[in-house]
Amino acid sequence: MVIDMDKKIGRPRSEETKKAILTASYELLLENGFNTITVEGIAERAGVSKATIYKWWPNKAAVVLDGFFDAAETILQIPDTGSVKEDLFLQVNNLATFITSPKGKVIREFIAEGQFNTNVAEEYRNRYFNPRRLISRNILERGISRGELKKDLDVELCIDLIFAPLFYRLLITGDMINSHFIKELISYNLKGMSIEE
Repeated sequence: MVIDMDKKIGRPRSEETKKAILTASYELLLENGFNTITVEGIAERAGVSKATIYKWWPNKAAVVLDGFFDAAETILQIPDTGSVKEDLFLQVNNLATFITSPKGKVIREFIAEGQFNTNVAEEYRNRYFNPRRLISRNILERGISRGELKKDLDVELCIDLIFAPLFYRLLITGDMINSHFIKELISYNLKGMSIEE
C-alpha cells in the first residue's frame, strides 16, 4: 500500500517536470528560433538534466515540437456548427490567424527545417498537420452525411485544394491571407464539392 502511494505521489512530479521542459522549449523557440535551441539550453531553462529530457524525448526536434504543440493545441479548437461551410471557414481562418502571427512563424521554421531534416518533417506532419487533416476529413464527412456535399467526394484531394492556396501564399507569394480571402477560398471549393441542384 505504501508503494502504491509513493507511485501516486511520484507521478505528478514527473508531469510537472515534463511540463517545465515543454514550457522551456516553447519559450526558447519563441525567443530564439528552432536552429539556435539546444537540449542543454532547454535543460538549463527547465532546471533539469539533459538525461531527464532524453528519458522522454529522443532528440531536440521531438521535445521542441512537443513544446510547441502542447502550447498550440489550446489555440486551434474547431466547433461543430452544423454547417460544412462555417466549420471549414472556422478551421481555415483559425489556422491562418495562427500561422500568420508572430508565434505561428514557428510553423514556417519547421517547414523550412523539414526540407533537409526528415525527423523534423515527420514530427510536424504527425503532430501538427495530420491531426488537422483529420479534423478537415471529419468536417467534410459530416457534410457528406448531412447531404451538403457529394457522396463520391475525394475527401483527401478536397483537403489539399482547401489548404494548398493558404500555404502557397504563406510560403511563396507572400500575398495577403485574411478572412475575405478565406471566405472566397472556401466558397470556390464548395462549388465543386456541393450537391448539384
